[in-house]
Amino acid sequence: MSRLIEHHSHKAARILDSARELVTDHGVRKVTVSEIAAAAGVGKGTVYLYWPTKEDLILGMFARELLAFLETVIARVTADPAAVLPRHLAPLLIRTGLSSPLARRLATKDADLMRLLTEQAGDRDLFDRTRPSAMCQAVMPVLRRHGLLRQDRPLADQSYAMHALLTGFGTSMSIPDSAPPSAGDPADVLADTVALLLEPEIAPADRAVTAAADDTAAAFRETRNAVLDIIDRSQTPQQ
Repeated sequence: MSRLIEHHSHKAARILDSARELVTDHGVRKVTVSEIAAAAGVGKGTVYLYWPTKEDLILGMFARELLAFLETVIARVTADPAAVLPRHLAPLLIRTGLSSPLARRLATKDADLMRLLTEQAGDRDLFDRTRPSAMCQAVMPVLRRHGLLRQDRPLADQSYAMHALLTGFGTSMSIPDSAPPSAGDPADVLADTVALLLEPEIAPADRAVTAAADDTAAAFRETRNAVLDIIDRSQTPQQ
């Protein structure tokens, strides 16, 4: 089976798009395979040609969203190394993540979706690797090693602080009109907060920023490869 079967199949893409819209509007529990098939304009049996169960379909859909998120971040950091600076990276992660309807549902604690994504050990590993805490554990040591973080605080404290900011701002930004009327753009507020809290007083050299961007992109590619494996496992070899 081709690793990217769902990307090469217009039917599979339609099914995934329909599933995403229905799950976004109604939640995982209320959506059936029959409804997804009808929305995609295919028979119910066609859905099962790609995904053996509804759970596999939802997992494949989530993996597809993660893949788009990771590819966007990798492309941005590769094209513009300065995007890896903490003040830029934090808003990039949140804005890119919240562009996914599924990510917004997770940010607002969709219990059914979270339960489905963490039922199996392999799925739970993927979900855990894409949490803000895991992103911080993967990326913050890279930023510290290349001088993009202050050196006067323990790395563990800095990782926790970034995790707390990503979680808090991500949840707040996922809820429309949650900011006080006098507040500025939440992404700008986050950027300023991260810069004041975590960045060194002396800006790092360009070569250090470029090296950090290369290593950060490599870390995200590792997670992307894990997502591709999940896509493989969630689909059957039939077309």
